[in-house]
Amino acid sequence: MFNLLRRDGRARRGEYTTAHGTVQTPVFMNVGTCAAIKGGLSATDLEAIGCQVELSNTYHLHLRPGEETVRQLGGLHRFMRWERPILTDSGGFQVFSLSTLRKITEEGVKFASHIDGSHIFMGPEESMAVQSALGSDVAMAFDECIANPSPRDYVARSCERTTRWLVRCRDELERLNRLPGAVTPTQALWGINQGGTYPELRVAHMRAIAALELPGYAIGGLAVGESTETMYNIIDAVEPHMPPDRPRYLMGVGTPGNIIEAVYRGIDFFDCVLPARNARHGHLYTRNGRINLNNQKYGADSAPIDPECGCPVCRKFSRAYIRHLLKCGEVLGLRLCVAHNLWFYNNLMAEIREAIEDGRFSEFRDTWSERLDRRI
Repeated sequence: MFNLLRRDGRARRGEYTTAHGTVQTPVFMNVGTCAAIKGGLSATDLEAIGCQVELSNTYHLHLRPGEETVRQLGGLHRFMRWERPILTDSGGFQVFSLSTLRKITEEGVKFASHIDGSHIFMGPEESMAVQSALGSDVAMAFDECIANPSPRDYVARSCERTTRWLVRCRDELERLNRLPGAVTPTQALWGINQGGTYPELRVAHMRAIAALELPGYAIGGLAVGESTETMYNIIDAVEPHMPPDRPRYLMGVGTPGNIIEAVYRGIDFFDCVLPARNARHGHLYTRNGRINLNNQKYGADSAPIDPECGCPVCRKFSRAYIRHLLKCGEVLGLRLCVAHNLWFYNNLMAEIREAIEDGRFSEFRDTWSERLDRRI
């Protein structure tokens, strides 16, 4: 399912084939948590800005509208009218980050809904059942997401439990894929590496889950408060032990510079709420760094958000107009800002792929890694 086309150092250029199309990697997956991009973008808009993969969340869709509703309507692809690949997160991160009342056992996690406080149980089998009903192309394993830092002994026990949960996820998804009427019978399970900020635990856990020979692997539990240097050190420690013939996914990362640095370290897939969240607050990416459109100096600025950008927003609208919309509370302002930032990220990935193909990724990294993360 994964074809490695080219290497440039550790940077990788590949293709990942699913039932709903082939993904060109490295790739940024646009986050549509509840089957929609916050900011008013539709599936048609995502196609226009170059999105290859949409990411939705198991936890949120389980709560609203419920996976059975989505199944009855033909799965996520038909539900949101998106015909390209979809990855669903397992819900593990949300269980541990949104619920203050939870109890972890070997079977799974009992927790309270962040919406109405109702009691919910989710374990490996339940997460797989929800994701099977949603019909994504890639289902992420249910894992325990720990805080950084956490005591080493607890992290070690958590990794062991996450491995046991992964085996249960694999067995359950294989069973669900064989059932008549499976929404996406080729749904693939990707495992998640954990281990906090302890390199030796990360390596041991990666070796353990790599032995299961799954279709893909992710590094989870990073970008949750640790330093950027620590995150890069963890990637450097784990990457040599990730199967070279499978896609590699760094979960929840990050800034343009973070992505360039992670590609340099051998990562293929990324997702993050950052571009859409920043956009909704008027923080927009350009070739020279990030601008805050709320600043008064843009009030009469006739230039586009980024004069070097080829997105539909920059081809038509000025900074002054979009700032005016934001200040007036017009939803159109949010929509235009989100469309620009997501186009910027998707275009960045296209440029990264081209640089790897041309054997000049090291030069690309030197030019853009720090520059794109500057605040103007």
